[in-house]
Amino acid sequence: MDRKNMVAPEARIALNQMKAEVARELNIANPTVTGRANMTSRQNGYIGGFMSTKRAVELSEQIANQAEAFRHDNSMK
Repeated sequence: MDRKNMVAPEARIALNQMKAEVARELNIANPTVTGRANMTSRQNGYIGGFMSTKRAVELSEQIANQAEAFRHDNSMK
């Protein structure tokens, strides 16, 4: 499946929102407003790399929190 045909259209909206949020955090012009064609490869790379890192950290934190909750629940038995 290519990027243009995502399973859920909401996914594209969420992805664009995340791109805009990351661009703001990095002080880069919003790619959905200015258009990615007007941005340098480096700027696009920063956004993509930051998105990947941010998502990985969020997932790691979520897993750690679930593991902690599981350990806590099992220690109460």
